[in-house]
Amino acid sequence: MAPRCCESGHHDPAPPMRAGSGLSRRSFLLGGIGLSLTMFGGRALAPGAVDDGLLAAAEAASGHRVVVAISLSGGVDGLSLLPPVTDPKYRKALRPSLWVDPAQTGAVAGTDALRWHPLATDLRGLHDSGRLLLFPAIGYEGPNQSHFTSRHFYEVGATDVNGATGWMGRYLDIVGSADNPMQGLTIGSLLSPMLAPAHTSVATIDTPSAYDFTTPGLDGGPFKDAMVDGFKALGALTSDDPILGPARAAQRDAAAVHTSLHAGGLGAGGPGYPDGPLATRLQDLARLLGADLPIRCASLDSNLDFDTHANQGTVAAGADGTFGRNVVAVGSALKAFQADLEARGVADRVLTLVWSEFGRRPEENGSQGTDHGAGGLAMLMGTRVRAGLQGEFVPLGNLDPDGNLRSSTDFRALYSSILEQWLDQDARDVIPGAAALGRYPLLRA
Repeated sequence: MAPRCCESGHHDPAPPMRAGSGLSRRSFLLGGIGLSLTMFGGRALAPGAVDDGLLAAAEAASGHRVVVAISLSGGVDGLSLLPPVTDPKYRKALRPSLWVDPAQTGAVAGTDALRWHPLATDLRGLHDSGRLLLFPAIGYEGPNQSHFTSRHFYEVGATDVNGATGWMGRYLDIVGSADNPMQGLTIGSLLSPMLAPAHTSVATIDTPSAYDFTTPGLDGGPFKDAMVDGFKALGALTSDDPILGPARAAQRDAAAVHTSLHAGGLGAGGPGYPDGPLATRLQDLARLLGADLPIRCASLDSNLDFDTHANQGTVAAGADGTFGRNVVAVGSALKAFQADLEARGVADRVLTLVWSEFGRRPEENGSQGTDHGAGGLAMLMGTRVRAGLQGEFVPLGNLDPDGNLRSSTDFRALYSSILEQWLDQDARDVIPGAAALGRYPLLRA
């Protein structure tokens, strides 16, 4: 394979293969719940095994704690989101167009060293209400500034380019089952590498709300309802014909899915969500969690680009700039998701991890943007999280040999802490080298 070069000039001669790339997959209809899923891994299942397994798992679903992972792809600029305004080296000369005037920022509860970007009002509200724990300088020793490699490390839970399973997938291999693909759910069209298992089953779903019959010129109303009723009636007919029989059965199942999803089978979407793909995916996930489906781990991508090498956007540009627009989208979607979970009565068993593969360089580049760096950002959201910050921002006067921000917390130690404190699972069985890693207090006493 020819060497690949990321935008910052760091070469990645052999980008890692995505975890889970070799898993077998098949699509199927989960008739009892009305979802069309793609299942990855697991053994070959007999007809009805998935539905039966889900029924049994659903009976105990209310007792399971859930981890939701949201990736902010591209590398979030922590120096813009949480500007270190008291650091003597944080000056306008460092960031001529991206410098954030302290007078425009908001206070970060628990520290005087950092402030909130003026457009991070929803994130600030979550933090002030005790629902957001910040990791302002997270990473790993010897940071790799390639998107491909650094994302891979975060996904597999180890600094191992050959890692073939995700850290959540390995957890599900221990506690999960082969006939409950909903236990590890990706909201999107591709399996999240974080959920890639060795032998159990996981699934993906694009979006429940998008499942529909489309006919040109027929967008809804009584004619659309009559058409769906006709599909149901035709599907109810039986036939011994080897072609007609299965076709009618498929028609019947498709009509049942449509009815389930569009007649409140999973409950209505919660209010207050903004427009955008992240908010839509979180709204759908809240519906699934509110329906007590046997989900243990869920993963999704924000579908926002934080790889802001150029035209990142000044504070004066506000939400018209790329970074500001993304910050507003993330904050408003997370705020709505958390409020939705609380309204549905499931928030106390859901922990949301927000992560990004690295931070950005301290110096602004010549294109009014920032290049790949280290010392990134992570956040934990939930009603049970410990308020405040974990780890300190390392001053700009103590950069690493490459001139990047240093980390004060390790992402593998964060995963280990989530496994042990939230999921009651010994991290040594999931995260390589966990015994030598520290642990962070994540939950309220």
